[in-house]
Amino acid sequence: MSVDTTVTPPEIDTLIGPVLERHRPDTSDGTFPVLDPSTGEPLAEITRVAPAGVDRAIDRAAAALPDWSATPPRARSEILAAAHALMLDELEPLAHLMSLEMGKTRADARAEVRYAAEFFRWFAEEAVRISGELRTAPGGANRILTVHRPVGVALLLTPWNFPAAMATRKLAPALAAGCTALLKPAEDTPLTALYLADLLARAGLPDGVVSVLTTDRPAELVEHALADPRIRKLSFTGSTGVGRTLLRQAAERIVNTSLELGGNAPFVVLDDADLDAAVEGAMFAKMRNGGQACTAANRFLVHEAVADDFAARLAARMADLVVGPGTDEATQLGPMVNARRQADVAGRVDAAVAQGARVHTGGAPLERPGFFYPATVLSGVDRAGVLSVDETFGPVAPIIEIADDADAVALANTTEYGLAAYVYAADLGRALGVAEQLQAGMVGVNRGAVSDPAAPFGGMKQSGLGREGGFEGIHEYLEVSYLAVDW
Repeated sequence: MSVDTTVTPPEIDTLIGPVLERHRPDTSDGTFPVLDPSTGEPLAEITRVAPAGVDRAIDRAAAALPDWSATPPRARSEILAAAHALMLDELEPLAHLMSLEMGKTRADARAEVRYAAEFFRWFAEEAVRISGELRTAPGGANRILTVHRPVGVALLLTPWNFPAAMATRKLAPALAAGCTALLKPAEDTPLTALYLADLLARAGLPDGVVSVLTTDRPAELVEHALADPRIRKLSFTGSTGVGRTLLRQAAERIVNTSLELGGNAPFVVLDDADLDAAVEGAMFAKMRNGGQACTAANRFLVHEAVADDFAARLAARMADLVVGPGTDEATQLGPMVNARRQADVAGRVDAAVAQGARVHTGGAPLERPGFFYPATVLSGVDRAGVLSVDETFGPVAPIIEIADDADAVALANTTEYGLAAYVYAADLGRALGVAEQLQAGMVGVNRGAVSDPAAPFGGMKQSGLGREGGFEGIHEYLEVSYLAVDW
């Protein structure tokens, strides 16, 4: 693990100073800053791991793999259960750390710690339920015995928007399956990953089983790591564009690959929907984490009979949100994670307005330090415009009128993405009928939340490959071995 703690504000020293001291780097290639998105000021200077450091981490992971994969499932389970308990015990400092480095509100940060910890508990339970099978070959000549084995050393690439949950959603099944892992967090949020790795060590995880690689040059690090034949698993959460590049690189050595990529989630409101419930669901589906989520509602497809009423109600709720630093208990909407995200959101809204969209609330960056953008609601959005065809990672709700159910389904499916979707209708049969036609890996029916550690998370089309969480999640880190036995 690679961190230089020579430049850290007192608050960071208090939160994570001892962790950084325990995980000083053995090689480095300079440093890069981690910024507080609420102020734009540095929180810490983090060491950029050198290629030799990547090699040493792979050495450690490969050396630890035989013993860890041979560790009894119950022992692996107990370490994950201990990590779950530690996360809940340390909820407040971990939530505060995320609010500092990512900008999320304290309420969102606390919810994320609980959600992230649940992956440790879920896969602690799954670790002891890895199955095999014994059956007689149809011809009767032998028995067919199948067992599941860990894939091997896993390279886990996580995004900045959920720095705890995206890490535990990958680490927990990898460790439960008996894999060792290299975790590369996003450059914006490396502190949370280091905290979690230290927490796992305190829970009893042996040395070398998990290493954290910090860098602001991810393409170089990943290319270097994937060239090593000991890396047998790649798991990535991030944009579809980067996912395509990684899939090409993984193809060079046929590395087992899981991808959770971008989304363009439709939020369908039919004419019989309970608008109060729909607005409540929209506030969660859109505004969780300030709209910086791959499952966030990205397009509001609202029946023309209720579109004006829905827009007015949603705009009123959005306009009342308290904007401020994530660490402030009163804050309901924090900043974008960095200046690039803020500029991207502003540019998309400006383009939509130029195409004829009408702003109900928000619509321009806030004049204050940090990377803030207000909650924004627009109607009259072009069906083929930038807010309709591309994912907008921010607190922007574009409303597009639909004529009927068939129009909603056709428009919802007119995208290369297929991660999440939402449907609101009073008639449950009607809602389910629409939901079944949506090309999405996850659909919320009359609810604005779909994520659950016990459910399979993943998408269709260019939103990814494989599933995380649920019963399916551990199988992403296992391979089937077949033994032909004659007795």
